[in-house]
Amino acid sequence: MITRHTVISLGVSQLVCWGISYYLIAAFGARIAEDLGWGEPFVYGGFSAALIIMAVTSPLTGQAIDRFGGKVVMTAGSLMLAIGCGGIALSYSIEAYYLSWMLLGFAMRLCLYDAAFAALARIGGVHAKRPISQITLLGGLASTVFWPIGFFLAETFGWRMALMIYAIFALLTIPLHLSIPTSRFGVQTKASDVKQLSFPSPSAATAREQWAAGSLYALIFTLLNFLNSAMSTHMITLLAGLGLTAALSVWISTLRGIGQSFARVCEVLFGARLHPVSLTILASLFLPVGFIIGLFSGQFLAASLLFAFLFGAGNGLMTITRGTLPLVLFDHETYGSLVGKLLVPGFLLSAISPIVYTYIIQHYGEQTALVISAALSFVIFVLSLLLKSRFYPTAAKQ
Repeated sequence: MITRHTVISLGVSQLVCWGISYYLIAAFGARIAEDLGWGEPFVYGGFSAALIIMAVTSPLTGQAIDRFGGKVVMTAGSLMLAIGCGGIALSYSIEAYYLSWMLLGFAMRLCLYDAAFAALARIGGVHAKRPISQITLLGGLASTVFWPIGFFLAETFGWRMALMIYAIFALLTIPLHLSIPTSRFGVQTKASDVKQLSFPSPSAATAREQWAAGSLYALIFTLLNFLNSAMSTHMITLLAGLGLTAALSVWISTLRGIGQSFARVCEVLFGARLHPVSLTILASLFLPVGFIIGLFSGQFLAASLLFAFLFGAGNGLMTITRGTLPLVLFDHETYGSLVGKLLVPGFLLSAISPIVYTYIIQHYGEQTALVISAALSFVIFVLSLLLKSRFYPTAAKQ
């Protein structure tokens, strides 16, 4: 039921929507602060406000996709993205700036990965695993493509005009979202279909198992969202603070996107029969290894390259499992509503992440920020092992 055209359309839309929204602050934050004379905490606080709105609207968005489908919801997201980018471009006061970011936050929840995953689950049910992986291939290149584009546009036209161009990019995604089918997966899954997917669904059958699985899922991706938000905002700053030039820091940071897409290509080509829980363990292992290597970025250029690439690879695979784990743990018919609720803590914690890391970097330095990141990523790895010990043996027996 999920056609190649749908997968390509959503993949392109994810590339654009992530690039002009979530990765916006890293490209323009410092310029906005310098131009308007505001402190960086105030500027980055706009991104935090957007993430809070993502959390508040997450359950409602999930319910809306379950009911109306991704076509209506994600098209509305494209319109709001355009208005949000234009609003930031025209902001001359704190009030207008924050209001624009709040609108942008709602738009992000309506059209980024979690909305796209729910839309695919509604169309394809348990068969959405592979399409979920496929649409992340282009989306993973968002920072690689749009960080250089953003810096070029800001240098050439100024940050305000650059954001107006971003608003035009947002409008161009409307036809992509209008092409999403409105059909719903309603045919009962056959035993042969489940066998072909190589994992059963759902693994958490009882209310107690659903609570345990939901808690572990929420903890894993709450911590991951916290780290992802921090790195999206401060990876360039971290590398520059460790001794690299500003220009080199920008280009090395783009390896994050390359790592994301490379890992996702490998998953699409070779991971069809790999259980999402096993993929989560593998992906979460890349994160602490990458942060530990990143501690030596100031001494060795290769360390900074590996840091950006490994974080991208781990985060890229974890993005896939964020979408596929609910397919094997819970009932796909309530995918959007349930996942929307489970992601609320992650959005809330990620909202304070840029501010927390700004404080850590300013008062304790870039090395301390990387040590804290390594510790948090190791906790994610341990939680992934716990999820496997609790649910994967059950899945294997089935």
